[in-house]
Amino acid sequence: MCGITGWVGFTSEISSKKRILEEMTATMSDRGPDDVGTYVDDHVGLGHRRLAIIDLPLGHQPMVTPTGSGDLAIVYSGETYNFRELRTELIAAGHEFHTDSDTEVVLRGYLEWGTAVVDRLNGMYAFAIWDGRTEELVMVRDRLGIKPFYFSETSDGVVFGSEPKAILANPRVPHTVDADGFRELFAVTKAPGWSMWKHIREVEPGTVVTVSRDGCATRTYWSLPAHPHRDGLDDTVGHVRDLMTDIVDRQLVADVPRCVLLSGGLDSSALTGLAAARLGAEGQRVHSYSVDFVDQEDNFRPDEMRDTPDSPFVRDVASHVGSMHRDVVLNPADLTDPDVRRAVIGARDIPAGLGDMDSSLYLLFTAIHAESTVALSGESADEVFGGYRWFFDDEARGADTFPWLAFGSALTRSRYSMLTPEMQRVLDIDTYIADQYRTALASIPEVDGESADERRMRVICHLHLTRFVRMLLDRKDRASMAAGLEVRVPFCDHRLVEYVYNTPWAFKTFDGREKSLLRHATKHVLPQSVVDRTKSPYPSTQDVKYTETLQHQLSDIAAESGHQVFDLVDRRTVKDMVSADAHAIAPDVRTQMDRVLDLYHWIEMYSPELEVA
Repeated sequence: MCGITGWVGFTSEISSKKRILEEMTATMSDRGPDDVGTYVDDHVGLGHRRLAIIDLPLGHQPMVTPTGSGDLAIVYSGETYNFRELRTELIAAGHEFHTDSDTEVVLRGYLEWGTAVVDRLNGMYAFAIWDGRTEELVMVRDRLGIKPFYFSETSDGVVFGSEPKAILANPRVPHTVDADGFRELFAVTKAPGWSMWKHIREVEPGTVVTVSRDGCATRTYWSLPAHPHRDGLDDTVGHVRDLMTDIVDRQLVADVPRCVLLSGGLDSSALTGLAAARLGAEGQRVHSYSVDFVDQEDNFRPDEMRDTPDSPFVRDVASHVGSMHRDVVLNPADLTDPDVRRAVIGARDIPAGLGDMDSSLYLLFTAIHAESTVALSGESADEVFGGYRWFFDDEARGADTFPWLAFGSALTRSRYSMLTPEMQRVLDIDTYIADQYRTALASIPEVDGESADERRMRVICHLHLTRFVRMLLDRKDRASMAAGLEVRVPFCDHRLVEYVYNTPWAFKTFDGREKSLLRHATKHVLPQSVVDRTKSPYPSTQDVKYTETLQHQLSDIAAESGHQVFDLVDRRTVKDMVSADAHAIAPDVRTQMDRVLDLYHWIEMYSPELEVA
């Protein structure tokens, strides 16, 4: 797990601009605190920051293999979980290896199979290979979009990086944000390829982008396949159980300490149970971590998304599997610390506005990093197995828009009501959402013979697996890598995703509950309390002191005259938030307060050129 960056300019003398490459690489020091390296040739520069996970002594990057007609050089971020099988195959084909790292397997796989190597990879990855034989740069991103990857086209090539900050460090790339950048920020549709920055876009998941003197060419090597499901219910549950066991076994491979993120929900508890069984067979105990807030359990109040606090279920799982468990307990001062907010914004390069849900995640990962380097996360199980509440809400399921927007919650209601009336008019976010929804629907394949209800649920699942989950994966990656922690997401294994996506909705809810397939496939490693628990999302503090602190911070901002944030945000609305009774502020208004603070700090940190008039 690392940070990668680079620069190709076919009419530029990049070998004389190594300092710029080093500055680009340095922006991602948090992603790779263990090592740094660069590779420079006439028209290409590659930079790498390493978080050492496998083959600690020899896995230095960029990794270079000379050929008779030019170098092959790779910068790689992520993990290839089937690298041992591929290594055996490549040795049989005559390749010699000088390291035990998965990066060398990918590089030699490219030497053997060209870009077809991507079809053989199981993992999470973003990598770039400079092929000196053809003078081409090949950029590849994993199927689900677990690892971030961005690039900016220039007049004679590209600048790329794991994160926009690396690209923005190159003087060739303007720091411009236009209306579309803000539209998607507030719309929450995850438009394909979106970056908030006008001149930067994503390498889309499941694609290969080849850069040559003729420009950029994109090839899609994977998309969600649609086909009839042939297995019966019992066989389906059994296959999910086998897949989950194999996936967890593969993703526990590391040469550094490993752990599991445990929330007490079905997803993370299943991973904890499976990991405990695997490690127990090796005579080891699994380490688990959870996040909580001071007095949250004692003062918990059910809300529209959460029926129960997490803590009792966390304790049940830890006791059931015998994990070495630690709770990371945070208070409002931790969560509202401006330095923490700026660290989160710096990690994500955008003012996401998720408040304590982002700051607590970052602080959790920071605490874990002191003891572990790799963590397994239950992220994406709700998208794969159908767990969100709006999957079961008739109004949301039938709405002519994205279901998570139709359902409405503190995070999706009133997302842009704090903007000035002029900004709301210019952005016209409702029209943007409608356009994105039509575009998304057009990309969803059909299966012959499906009923209207099955078709609708296929559509909803597809939207979550190609849109919604990408937002969560980006959040998880940025927050974890900012803390120097590699987070792996077993539920994003493409074999599992493909199989479950094509099972009938009736199978996914066969016991009258959400995520029936996962519940029954993993109940052998779970306490009964978790088997019976209703879906509960990532926790959020209910302490009014959090809201009161936001009000104090907003009061200071409202007193500033001429700040650029008020080109976007309505000052009167901010003053109303500040003067309101903190106990009476609704959750969605609290979210707006966090959005304003994020925008303010983001402008302070990035000094963007705004083109939104």
